[in-house]
Amino acid sequence: MGKNIFADFLDRHPLEPLLCARPDWGIPPAYDRAGWKGITPTHREEIRSLVRSYSAVPYPMRTAGGFMAFVQNGSRQADEQPYFTRRRKLCVSALGCCVDEGASLADVVDGIWCICEETSWVISAHNVNPIPGAPAAASFPLPDPRKPYVDLFAAQTAMILSLVKYLLKDRLDGITPLICQRIDAEIESRVHRPFVTRDDFWWMGFRRRDLNNWTPWILSNIMLSACLSPMEPLPLAALLDRACRMLDRWLDCVPADGGCDEGAGYWNMAGGALLDCLQTLETVTGGRASFWDHEKIRNIMCFPLSAEIGGGWFLNFADCDARPFLSGERLCYAGQKLGDSRLTDMGARYFGTLAGQLSDVPHFIRVLRMLFNPVFPSGGGVLKEDVWLPDLQVRVVRRGGMTLCCKGGHNGENHNHNDVGSFMLYLNDAPEIVDAGNMVYTAKTFSSERYSLWNVRSAYHNLPLIGDCEQLPGAERAAEQVRALENGLVLHMEKAYGKEAGLVSLRRELTLNEDALTVRDSVRLSRKSTVTWVFMLRHRPCLSSGTVTAGAIAFSVPGGLICETEEIPVQDARMARSFPGSLWRLKLTAPGSLSQDMIFTVRRHIPHA
Repeated sequence: MGKNIFADFLDRHPLEPLLCARPDWGIPPAYDRAGWKGITPTHREEIRSLVRSYSAVPYPMRTAGGFMAFVQNGSRQADEQPYFTRRRKLCVSALGCCVDEGASLADVVDGIWCICEETSWVISAHNVNPIPGAPAAASFPLPDPRKPYVDLFAAQTAMILSLVKYLLKDRLDGITPLICQRIDAEIESRVHRPFVTRDDFWWMGFRRRDLNNWTPWILSNIMLSACLSPMEPLPLAALLDRACRMLDRWLDCVPADGGCDEGAGYWNMAGGALLDCLQTLETVTGGRASFWDHEKIRNIMCFPLSAEIGGGWFLNFADCDARPFLSGERLCYAGQKLGDSRLTDMGARYFGTLAGQLSDVPHFIRVLRMLFNPVFPSGGGVLKEDVWLPDLQVRVVRRGGMTLCCKGGHNGENHNHNDVGSFMLYLNDAPEIVDAGNMVYTAKTFSSERYSLWNVRSAYHNLPLIGDCEQLPGAERAAEQVRALENGLVLHMEKAYGKEAGLVSLRRELTLNEDALTVRDSVRLSRKSTVTWVFMLRHRPCLSSGTVTAGAIAFSVPGGLICETEEIPVQDARMARSFPGSLWRLKLTAPGSLSQDMIFTVRRHIPHA
């Protein structure tokens, strides 16, 4: 099989003859009363509760001032709060009309109309097309309706409106056919036409090759909305063919081990979005376009298994939350298609609620699949294994109730943090030595000021500082001589620092056995400098008689090190979902020298009652 999974298939099997006249989406329209009466009582009551909640709130205004706030003061929420509230309210209102046959369509029609009247379906933070030479965001304080751009949420809006029409078309047409005609016209002009006529959207992979979750996420929504549109078979086949070849470009950026450098929380819109694409292709071709036997696709689908620590915690390198939202329904479906009970069981554990799926981003198709895709966990329990992802260079080792998560990699990864060589330690599925993770996105997050944010700097990861020098960003700032050990990882990380650090070499070895984690760092310098070891701790550290205790761990501090502690109150709402209260930064500094060989041994600590 060739490198291009989809192109190889499409070159041999043109899509148009494979398309079904009436695909079975597995989701009944509202007029199928038997289908909707078959949903669980729990889901029925949850929908009614959501309807009561959202019906009390009018559709919010989406203003020019809110949109311009992104370039004026860095706020994304001024535009995103009304943007997503509108879409969530429409989804809930449509569900209410499906569950209760006589429910009023007023909120559905108002939602359709106000969204169709928006100048742009792009959120303010995405009102640019980041390719070399493109104007900066400040040049576009407002969207230009003559030049529609397709971002994540323009495509997702197309999916939402398509599904609302699919579910309620007969009732909407009973009011006036203009409503569904308007949906079709807006989706065509804002999403489908730009998609097939333009090659300069960066996520397509023509102008930029470093693709991320944008590509499968956008394509999954374009493909589904196109299949639900009145498009004729020939142009539909051409659109799907074009989308599939873009998926190949994205897959070329994904490592063979299936690892997602954006973290487990982004699997929803990377691997999970690829799953959406595969399901759409399989449905619209009646199973004749199926790609489940490819090893790379299997590895991508299984990545969450590698990233799970336990108790709802996940390894959270890069912009990943330590307790991320994962689409349990998507995990279940992947497990069903791959015949992997581990994924199915994991999906059952994280299946969650309809409200949870809507509050992530209003991914309406997944809400509907939650209603109509039953979950059959095998009951096999949680299978915890060691993990080595050689391309992503991520290692997970579990011994005696402790879990070590560590990485090599480089500092030019998607959603990058400067964290080459960093690690986390969990004890009995509870965080002890942590990665602070993500914060609410602002204009700084994906700008030239990104590394002014404390949570992405190496100085706030479990890494050494050489004098005052931290690691620097860039793909060239990479780990070398990376090797998985039976109980851990060894690597060289001197290239992650700039020349001003004066590093000749910096070798780190992390090993975990039944009793302790051992961190061995060997530092060689071209000139004398202090070295400061940073540990990000979940609990307040206390130093007594040469031993630091923090929560359920303790480690000895070698003689001659200066100990400093810093409380970091977690004031960011997103980070606080994982780490409410405070984090603690421990700094252990060795005096200036040309070399340092330091060993830290972290053991369990039972606090006194």
